[in-house]
Amino acid sequence: MVYKYDFLIIGAGVAGMSYALKVARAKKGKVCMICKAGLDEANTSFAQGGVASVTNLELDNFDKHIEDTMIAGDYISDRQAVEQVVRNAPKQIEELVKWGVNFDRKSDGTFDLHREGGHSEFRILHHADDTGAEIQRGLIEAVRACPDIEVKEHHFAVEIITQHHLGVRVTRRSPNIKCYGAYVMDCSQQGKLTPPSQGGDGGGSVDTYLAKITVLCTGGCGAVYLTTSNPVIATGDGIAMAYRAKATVADMEFVQFHPTVLHNPSETHPAYLITEAMRGYGGILKLPNGQTFMEKYDERLSLAPRDIVARAIDKEMKIHGLDHVCLDVTHKDPAETRKHFPNIYQKCLSIGIDITQDYIPVRPAAHYMCGGIKVDLNGQSSIERLYALGECSCTGLHGGNRLASNSLIEAVVYADAAARDSLQHVDLYDWNERVPEWNDEGTMTNEEKVLITQSVKEVNQIMSNYVGIVRSDLRLHRAWDRLDMLYEETERLFKRVRATRDICELRNMINVGYLITRWALERKECRGLHFTTDYPLHAYDK
Repeated sequence: MVYKYDFLIIGAGVAGMSYALKVARAKKGKVCMICKAGLDEANTSFAQGGVASVTNLELDNFDKHIEDTMIAGDYISDRQAVEQVVRNAPKQIEELVKWGVNFDRKSDGTFDLHREGGHSEFRILHHADDTGAEIQRGLIEAVRACPDIEVKEHHFAVEIITQHHLGVRVTRRSPNIKCYGAYVMDCSQQGKLTPPSQGGDGGGSVDTYLAKITVLCTGGCGAVYLTTSNPVIATGDGIAMAYRAKATVADMEFVQFHPTVLHNPSETHPAYLITEAMRGYGGILKLPNGQTFMEKYDERLSLAPRDIVARAIDKEMKIHGLDHVCLDVTHKDPAETRKHFPNIYQKCLSIGIDITQDYIPVRPAAHYMCGGIKVDLNGQSSIERLYALGECSCTGLHGGNRLASNSLIEAVVYADAAARDSLQHVDLYDWNERVPEWNDEGTMTNEEKVLITQSVKEVNQIMSNYVGIVRSDLRLHRAWDRLDMLYEETERLFKRVRATRDICELRNMINVGYLITRWALERKECRGLHFTTDYPLHAYDK
């Protein structure tokens, strides 16, 4: 089946929903937002800490926030992008509030601001310890109340459509590559389909979605690692699709590992996040025996930036043969702790840990991709008519390392810029009626399903063992060789079976793993989140 929309939004986190709301109110065409799972299952929902914005001008200013961001990014950040986000943040906070998002306030009505690692001032707006879920809730209500936005849940984008699908040879050097929409799999009926074990193939129909403007808001790729704070759906789909379509990607070596997820072997995708705000609140990192260790690594102690803290924890775990370290808030007032972190308190209590009396077992986990699809200040990718927003994009804001709580505000600032830019151009485009429909031939047997499941586990092992917090050329080359073998096997399988979400996700995970590895091999220095034992000197030390 063929569908036609003026604006096709792939992804439904804060970036996708805020963009949809902004273009819908302009009433310049049909808006469709497809989401891989339900509206409430985006990465946004798992963001606990908050949103960074200068709102108290008596104590804070834009220049401080800009400098904090540049320092955290190891001065790789694009200053224009940093200034755009920081200076436009307060206005977008106002927009979120108008859409119904609630941030915690003091008794006088002003925002109750937190401070997180790497920030020089208190500027983090939050909603208890579930800020992302609150933003997602507010935006979902606004989207569902908007009659001009068509939402299709449980729909999975297989590929974006370019001239390649019209038989035109496209390379990375080809000028004027254009996006005409996407091929989208309807997974909403998957539960009613005959599974492979009963002779079916478990796949849904793949339809053609023609669009004048296509926007990728597909989130991150933490699921390529064994343990991640991301949901299981974070398989790097947007980055992989854009890369296969010959879009420019950048900074893929900079994978941020959150230093503190709850150590619970039964929960890995997602592992439960222990927000950085807890360290800002006064939490102290310790070994299980109560000994502190951050003084060996940074004068900022437990409030050092995430890359430093993650490497310190990783090293201490290896030195002492531990599978976790601990975060201690037992010295804080119990009532205040329960008030500020009610969800963390209840979560830990559910596994027998009272955080007001017991240490919290924590360890690092894959958390955030600082690189992605390279975009300009309007969120436009190198492919015409294709925008990328949120974690799947590389705006240049984060550079070598994301400053805590900068990502949610980046998403809404760039959604605003992309909406304004695309609204100026949408009338110049038309649908490309020559796009062929997807070839749905092939089947998926239970044996092939098992192979896919095993390949996903192999990708997880490869990325965690060889392309993790600490890297070396030997490990990276080993990852490269094994990913290359998996790539060849998976592409052969993909060409002969019917497309299902499982095999498409596997392809995307392999593509993203390859990109992270390639970019890591090309950076011959320790910089930001990229730490290699073969090139231990920082660029400034040479």
